[in-house]
Amino acid sequence: MPPPPSVSEDVRVTDLPAGGRNPIGVALGLLGDEWTLLILRHALQGVRLYGGWMRELPISNAVLTGRLGRLTELGLLDRVAYQRRPERFEYRLTRRGRGVWPILLGIWSWELSWVPRYTEALPGMRHQVCGELFSPVLVCGACGEPVGPRNLVGGFGPSGTWERSMPSATTRRRSSGAQRAGFFPQTTALVGNRWSCALLGAAFQGTRRFSDFERQLSAPPVMVADRLRTFADLDVMTPDYRLTAKGLAFFPVVVHTMDWAQTWFRSPEGPAMVYTHRTCGHPFEPRYRCSVCAVRLRGGAIDRVPG
Repeated sequence: MPPPPSVSEDVRVTDLPAGGRNPIGVALGLLGDEWTLLILRHALQGVRLYGGWMRELPISNAVLTGRLGRLTELGLLDRVAYQRRPERFEYRLTRRGRGVWPILLGIWSWELSWVPRYTEALPGMRHQVCGELFSPVLVCGACGEPVGPRNLVGGFGPSGTWERSMPSATTRRRSSGAQRAGFFPQTTALVGNRWSCALLGAAFQGTRRFSDFERQLSAPPVMVADRLRTFADLDVMTPDYRLTAKGLAFFPVVVHTMDWAQTWFRSPEGPAMVYTHRTCGHPFEPRYRCSVCAVRLRGGAIDRVPG
């Protein structure tokens, strides 16, 4: 068994075992789970108490306890006593936990723009700075220019292989209860399966042929065919395996997930993914700006507007 991850207290980065899952694989294993995303969404809205999540979500005690424990173990939440007699605890977001807001914002925006049907109305977004309804625009952190997948060059770094970048096969991905909670159903179809994660990443890196998907992912042909069929049914990929406009629009979620993963987790061999912005030549760091006022977005400056 590999040693458990250790946290470097000086920089609060989790050191991963050599040769194991790289930061991308760890992040996808965590954030590809619907319950985890739901818990984090409510945490960012201010929920801290166990009972608060139980009231908000159709979740069992066992599942909530397990997910909160995992989020605490990986440093996204701090379990803090707020009462001694009887002893009671709350779960506070850490900097690492608050850092997932661009990922959730990207999912929110993508589903709002591209998925017309919901079991519950998805709220719109209002930017507190300009007071307007907006969409987040992905930009380069160095030069501020808008960025799409074709504006970047690069790929796998020293720890970046397909095998190491995939979430563990034992990671639980799907949950009918979470789906009934009304959270972003098409997003979980894209990232809620280990093969879907890898195939989507390969597509963004330019893979276009069935045989190439099969070879790069070392995946069973039946699984590749099933995932490609699912992507086509969702209209994120064409029948000839090219990303559609809807598929390309998911790019901000992908790059913010990679950025968050490599900010907080570290493989000893080096980065899993390395990208450079073609326009300015700087290492790419994803940021969002408001589509209306062009001010850089901050997590605490966005309001939900009922649909």
